[in-house]
Amino acid sequence: MATIAAAGAAVPPANRRAWFVLAILCFVYVLNFLDRQLLAILAKPIRDELGLTHGQIGLISGLYFALFYCVLSIPVAWFADRSNRVRVVALACALWSAATAACGLAGNYGQLAGARMMVGVGEAGGVPPSYAIISDYFRPGTRGTALGLYNLGPPIGNALGVAFGASIAAAYSWRDAFMALGIVGVATAIVVFLTVREPKRGGLDGASGIATERAPFWPTCRMFFTRRVLLLTALATGANQFITYAAANFITLFLMEEKGMTLNEVAVWYALLVLVSMGGGIFLAGRMVDRFVPRDRRAYAYIPAVALVVAAPFFAGFIAAPGWQLAMVLLVLPMGLNYFYLSPAVAFVQESVPPAQRVMAGALLLLVMNLIGLGLGPTYLGAASDWFASAGHARPLQMAFYTLLPFYAVAVLLFLALARAIGRETLAGEVA
Repeated sequence: MATIAAAGAAVPPANRRAWFVLAILCFVYVLNFLDRQLLAILAKPIRDELGLTHGQIGLISGLYFALFYCVLSIPVAWFADRSNRVRVVALACALWSAATAACGLAGNYGQLAGARMMVGVGEAGGVPPSYAIISDYFRPGTRGTALGLYNLGPPIGNALGVAFGASIAAAYSWRDAFMALGIVGVATAIVVFLTVREPKRGGLDGASGIATERAPFWPTCRMFFTRRVLLLTALATGANQFITYAAANFITLFLMEEKGMTLNEVAVWYALLVLVSMGGGIFLAGRMVDRFVPRDRRAYAYIPAVALVVAAPFFAGFIAAPGWQLAMVLLVLPMGLNYFYLSPAVAFVQESVPPAQRVMAGALLLLVMNLIGLGLGPTYLGAASDWFASAGHARPLQMAFYTLLPFYAVAVLLFLALARAIGRETLAGEVA
């Protein structure tokens, strides 16, 4: 198991190249999440033009996308562990960006679904190799902060998608937004290929951490799914992501259809909220990992558990708010606290496996949590909204949002089980 910097020990700062690589990879992640979320951000004009139901929106933003994204991330990660990870990221960025541009050319539901699946194919090669590259540029004791900064990609991407995607769609059309972002992504892929160097695997983990062998595929999978702390991390984050992805893929539609926001208001106020609240939550969680984990490794699980307990009542208030102004105020806390799981989970998995297994372990974490969260969350919420509509409810999407509240309890219980498992594993290691 990779070691964690002892409490109070001085950790050498990262060099300029490490920060440059982190900035480039974070921007790639911004595009990754921006392209992924653009469909949800522009759901209203797309739905109006193509005549889609909430259920269809949920399928193409959730299950259809996740099946390709999650399943293909495993063979891509296996390949990346045996090849140049930087080139894998660059090629993946070019592929998903081209597919994003193709979404803007879709003339019907089938064409849009096909293009979205190709976005998932490309994005399968983006995040897991980046986790491993960053872990080989930053020393133990600084990775929580580094990964916390990297994980600002989702809030920045979401905020930029709302601000620029909604603005372009309002001024021109939703198709132009997809085309413009696709072109930017292809250009970024070229920059990654030309400027980012492949780091030595495990080079900052000490002599025992240097990866001299390639991790075998099936033994790595077996290790991940039989080691209780890793499996519980994936399940707990999956339950957490069920809430976040379900909400994220319908929240702009919810604000416009049931709270009275316009597309231009969404482009300003919701974009600012996402950037400040979600971004602040993800970064703060990463800083808390570096501060509290050296004292008690169970902080990896306690941090997101406590955050969800605080977030749940405010999320319920957001759903019930009669107008968008009050809804925005009540969403500030849960928008940040709902994402406290991401940096601790990623840092824990990267610190808990040998360097040669980091890409695969990161991909397996994403496989489980994204199949549950990304695959099932939006699919469930869209289907629930359609069911409430067929049952005659006046506000079907609001009713569907209420059904997300019990999943807070599920996620909290899983994180508490994870804390207990981490405590037992740590004690066993100390005794041994």
